[in-house]
Amino acid sequence: MNHWLFEQFNAFARATPWLHAPAQFYAQYGVVLFGVLLVAGWWIARRSGQVMGVAAAISAGGATLLAVAVNQPIVHAVHEARPYTTLPGILVLANRSTDPSFPSDHATMAGAVAAGLWIVNRRLGIVAAAAAVLMALTRVYIAAHYPGDVLAGLALGAIVAVGTWLLVRRALSWGVRAVAETRLRVVLLS
Repeated sequence: MNHWLFEQFNAFARATPWLHAPAQFYAQYGVVLFGVLLVAGWWIARRSGQVMGVAAAISAGGATLLAVAVNQPIVHAVHEARPYTTLPGILVLANRSTDPSFPSDHATMAGAVAAGLWIVNRRLGIVAAAAAVLMALTRVYIAAHYPGDVLAGLALGAIVAVGTWLLVRRALSWGVRAVAETRLRVVLLS
């Protein structure tokens, strides 16, 4: 199923040469958008003046880093070859890498940002979720990953982000509240 679905993506990529450049650009540099979304989440939470929102924004950023760190041992343990090393004759738009394929680091990061920002602000969470799905699709489109790689990455990122929030929300909220009572309040709350 994973190979069949990948082949459908690759056939679509062959039929849409006008989409190659934007897909390659987003698949490679879209990570910057997720950084911007995290900053936007912090800004929205800060302007709301809600301690829990600011704590959630901080958690979202930390959970994203944690999700990618958790993903690395999994990637190396599974050690799945990338599509372009196992499937001859496919259209490859990705920069070739020797890193294993499963789960996708890009999708893990995107899933963590989307889930983390969903906790901060629903509207921003919807935007981040759409950006995450697009990241996953473009990673398959350029032949850097199989569909299962990106689905696992999105799920892993979301699980780490939600789990992190559930574990740290009280302590982090207490910390934000404590800092809000100092001169640094302006950094965390408006």
